[in-house]
Amino acid sequence: MSKDRVLSGMRPTGFMHLGHYHGALKNWVSLQSQHECFYFVADWHALTSHYDDPRVIEQSTFDMVTDWLAAGLDPNQCTIFLQSQVPQHAELTVLLGMITPLGWLERVPTYKEQQENLKEKDLTTYGFLGYPLMQAADIVVYRAQHVPVGEDQVSHLEITREIARRFNHIYGREPGFEEKAAAAVKKLGGKLGKQYEAMKTAYNQDGNAEALAQAKALVAAAGSLSNAEKDMLQAFLTGARKTILPEPQALLTPTSKIIGLDGRKMSKSYGNGIDLREPPAAVEQKIKRMPTDPKRARRTDPGNPDDCPVWTLHQVYSNDETKAWVRQGCTTAGIGCLECKQPVIDAVNAELAPMQERIREIEAKPGYVKDVLAAGCVRARQAAEATMLEVRQAMGLAKV
Repeated sequence: MSKDRVLSGMRPTGFMHLGHYHGALKNWVSLQSQHECFYFVADWHALTSHYDDPRVIEQSTFDMVTDWLAAGLDPNQCTIFLQSQVPQHAELTVLLGMITPLGWLERVPTYKEQQENLKEKDLTTYGFLGYPLMQAADIVVYRAQHVPVGEDQVSHLEITREIARRFNHIYGREPGFEEKAAAAVKKLGGKLGKQYEAMKTAYNQDGNAEALAQAKALVAAAGSLSNAEKDMLQAFLTGARKTILPEPQALLTPTSKIIGLDGRKMSKSYGNGIDLREPPAAVEQKIKRMPTDPKRARRTDPGNPDDCPVWTLHQVYSNDETKAWVRQGCTTAGIGCLECKQPVIDAVNAELAPMQERIREIEAKPGYVKDVLAAGCVRARQAAEATMLEVRQAMGLAKV
């Protein structure tokens, strides 16, 4: 059996910071040795909200991918590419737009939220409204089984799943599908096969959503089935006859939430981050200026680590012994805030040092990042075109 396929991407924002590394990149690096991974620069997505100033996109792309490589992404283990250089993304976006109800896009929570938060921009555009549709195309054009997300992002995948489900319902017409599905059920074995049939009946006759979820879990865990057979039985549960575009599943991976220097989420828009390229002296200066527990107005005042932004960094960077030392020293005023911050400063600089060395090595090889992206785009186009051949056929778009 082939490895499951994973898909994820980022808008080109330039230099990566610790929030990017611990929130996504660290997971990406781990996943590349376990799955077939596709990681892309979402430059078209950047235009949906920054269409009026695209000048920074190209340079931001190369800076960002350099940091990806320095963080440990290996182009020999994963595919790194540019969204805009794979035209199949745009083609599938158009085709999915033919079947996606307008109301589905208008109800996406971030649509109105972003319009409220970015009032200085005119976001009453088709591109911005269609952002979730393009996002769905990004995922299903590779038939990705998994998308790595945090728990707060799981709901964002639902519209992609709904669009894939609707497409399969309309166009999934494969002759002999029922016979193929029955053969796949037999491969489950007698006991599991009977459980599958019972749960399928419970869902189709009684609308039992729990039975549907259990049946999907049973199929997903079946070691006797190929990925194609799993997709087939997942579709068979809900009455589709063929899965052309598999419904992606959220891959819940552990993420460490890095608090910014001002106590808010680390974000470029807040200017409160520590870049992966940050010099050691700058790291020290930034962390030393971080606010601490407001109750510790003086060195002799006891504090509470749970009320201190620096404690969140200890959760990521410190071992149990150091954390116990911090808690004891803070609550008894046995240590000062600068003493508390020093282990974090040392740990951050130790983490960044090898990445910064790799950045220097990469930047010393002109054209390397461009070559990585070019090779990745070739692989991505091949994978995407394999999907599009079947999509075009299903939609009656004849090739001449």
